[in-house]
This record gives sequence, structure tokens and C-alpha cells, in this order.
Amino acid sequence: MSSNTLEIIQGLAQAAANGYDGAHDERYSLDGKEHKTGLNREEGRPLIDKRVNDGFAVRFSANTICITYQSDVPLKSASDPKFEQDVERMLNEVKKFLQKEYKSITGNSVTLTKQGEPLLNFISLSRVRSFVKAHQYYKISGLKDIDPIFESNRAADQHAMKKFLASTKKYQ
Repeated sequence: MSSNTLEIIQGLAQAAANGYDGAHDERYSLDGKEHKTGLNREEGRPLIDKRVNDGFAVRFSANTICITYQSDVPLKSASDPKFEQDVERMLNEVKKFLQKEYKSITGNSVTLTKQGEPLLNFISLSRVRSFVKAHQYYKISGLKDIDPIFESNRAADQHAMKKFLASTKKYQ
């Protein structure tokens, strides 16, 4: 892995870490600046208003990043025709936050290109409450020396399989 690849992944990981709850308020951030992630939990005042439980996480796999968004939502919101669009908008807000935060951390820019459609899981917890979890994969620009995880070296796999089978024959 080249140092450029490591710097990109570390920068994105730090950008995600800067999205903790409370970072959006300049009173609680380490650098005294406001870091708005675009999540619903940033609206209102924490001690007075009812809090919305939502957040995000990231995972890295080869040259892709998976952004996961989760939120507690009322059960009636699932019947809203714009519900999926709202969840996709939240994923896009998180992507924008990561790109902006990456630029402020490293001084360089990174492009996250959407791969496929988001996967939404809607789970009913009771007759009133429900939970939504959405995943979206993005290709990370600048990661040239990493092979995609799904492409394997077929010859090396066959050689390893033949070696394994040959070693098991002596025990039969």
C-alpha cells in the first residue's frame, strides 16, 4: 500500500471521526469551529427539544467506502412517498460532509463516486417506532494501487486449491 493510499484512508477516517455528536456546536468542538454534518440531530437545542436519534458510520473495502446512515423514525413516515428520497438525501449530506472535512484536514480534495443504488432496511420496533438503516457504496478517487476486492487471481487460487488437495490425500 502506498503512502498516498494510506493518507487518503486516514484522512477520510478522521473526517468521519469529526462527525461525532456535539461536533456541530462550536462550544463543544476542539478547534472552536462548527462542523455541521447535515444530520437531523443537529436541529434544535439538546436540553430543551426532543432529540432525534440518527448518525452515520463508514467502512473501507479495497477502493470503496461504505457510508451507513441510521435513524429512529415514526412508523407513519414509512408510508410517505418521499421517505426513500429523504434517506438518500441524508446519505448525500454525509458524503458532502466527509469531502468538506477531508479537505479541511488534509488540504487536498477527494471525490466519492456513487456505486449503484442505496440499500434501505426498515425495521418496525413497535406500533409507533421504527428504525431505518441505509448503506451506500462510493468509489474513492485517488486509490490507484488497490485491486478491487472482487477480482481474484484465478491461477493463484487454483494453485492453492491443488496444493491443499494434495496435502489432504496423505491422510485418507
